[in-house]
Amino acid sequence: MSVRHSGIGMTSQRTRLRMIERLRVQGIADEVVLSVMSAIPRHIFVEEALASRAYEDVALPINYGQTISSPWIVARMSELLRANSELEKVLEIGTGCGYQTAILAQLAQKVYSIERIGPLLTRTRVRLQELQIRNVYLKHADGLRGLAEAAPFDGIIMTAVTTHIPSMLLEQLVIGGRMIFPKGTQKQNLCIIERNSQGYTETVLEEVNFVPLLAGVIKK
Repeated sequence: MSVRHSGIGMTSQRTRLRMIERLRVQGIADEVVLSVMSAIPRHIFVEEALASRAYEDVALPINYGQTISSPWIVARMSELLRANSELEKVLEIGTGCGYQTAILAQLAQKVYSIERIGPLLTRTRVRLQELQIRNVYLKHADGLRGLAEAAPFDGIIMTAVTTHIPSMLLEQLVIGGRMIFPKGTQKQNLCIIERNSQGYTETVLEEVNFVPLLAGVIKK
């Protein structure tokens, strides 16, 4: 992998391994997810001024009112999405800085990712090219609509909070597929919606904190 900041001490493999051990203590059990997170350099996805904090268990600002989720949130959502099974095709709503995207790219054969903020998407495209990740398809669009032309998906992951999921998005899941997303207003919870032959079932999990999912697109 060709990455920036490679000479800075805090980017060492030892620093990443400390992050992985902390995730294990926090309950992340999927060794496939942990292995991928050990390999992907999180520091290149944050602003250089914040790179020294890249492996702390905190969300960090990435401009345009957005954040990079904490390592635990990324690991937890990835583990829930994977559910100890192989993923063929995944949709991510909210590309952001591309860190979660890069993790998903190692867990699924194809990743489709939608971002409404044009400048964020431009930067992320460059970062993924630096990492030589070639199985990700990025689109500048309104994520609430999903990506019908590439559906159905084994999994859908949403990286911003919403109060409800549009039916047109749920219909883009395969039978047996699952969607991981934060839901709520003042209080937010991580949720799973699973599609089966009878319809959909929803499971509410732990409390979380995400930026809101917004409609429309921003070009500049």
